[in-house]
Amino acid sequence: MLTRWRQVLIGNSSMFDLQVRPMSRAVTQIVVALQNKPGTLAKLCLTLRDAGVNISAAAGWLERGRGKVRLLVDNPDKAKDALKAAKVRFSEEEAIAIELDNRPGALAEVAGKLAQAKINIKYGYATTSEGSTKATVILAVPNVTKALGAIGG
Repeated sequence: MLTRWRQVLIGNSSMFDLQVRPMSRAVTQIVVALQNKPGTLAKLCLTLRDAGVNISAAAGWLERGRGKVRLLVDNPDKAKDALKAAKVRFSEEEAIAIELDNRPGALAEVAGKLAQAKINIKYGYATTSEGSTKATVILAVPNVTKALGAIGG
């Protein structure tokens, strides 16, 4: 679970300056390639559930005809052990998780900071619930440490 925000006011020197500094951290995603057929995602999720692993964020899409699922879990080591035991092949990818205000322009501010630092965003996904004041955004970037510095994490 991401920690609560710390409200830190910063300058307003460009259109991309943040009004508050978001809480951000490096995360490791579990990446699994699945067959593109009914039930494969359910089986993956059941494997993690049975191991007591909670999925806090997920994204999936087709790449070269196969489903590729990226998961952020509460216990990566337990998840990896469960997947190995189930003979599920997986990889790991570093990314950043950012907790933002759930409001128009919040992601634009972060993306702008990364652009100013010449950091490309390879892909991203977000999660929130209706009525929530916060959103969690996962961004894959070439250099996690540089990206965290650019956004003030």
